[in-house]
Amino acid sequence: VQLQASGGGLVHAGGSLRLSCAASGRTFSNNVVGWFRQAPGKVREFVAAINRHSGSTSSADSLKGRFTVSRDNAKNTVYLEMNNLRPEDTATYYCAARGSAITVISRSPSQYPYWGQGTQVTVSS
Repeated sequence: VQLQASGGGLVHAGGSLRLSCAASGRTFSNNVVGWFRQAPGKVREFVAAINRHSGSTSSADSLKGRFTVSRDNAKNTVYLEMNNLRPEDTATYYCAARGSAITVISRSPSQYPYWGQGTQVTVSS
């Protein structure tokens, strides 16, 4: 499966962005799609993930209430809605998918073998 992340950009603190992760290629049968982010000099961290079949989600505790993950299976797309953005949210955001037979959400990047190219989010103060 090929994943394409988009929707990043430059936004002022307090603003909002919606990132999209679109799948292309063969049938998108992967159940679990996650969002991760990586700031310069920092490790890649978990943001949120969704089971595309059940709709169940998981979000980083520090981001709950501001970031929301959702999906549109008809469009083979997963979204990350980001509100009340802060300068510390500045990072490259990646979407990733677990293997197609896996239904459990994981917060570990190593559990996701399929990655998109990343989209830059910059929040100015």
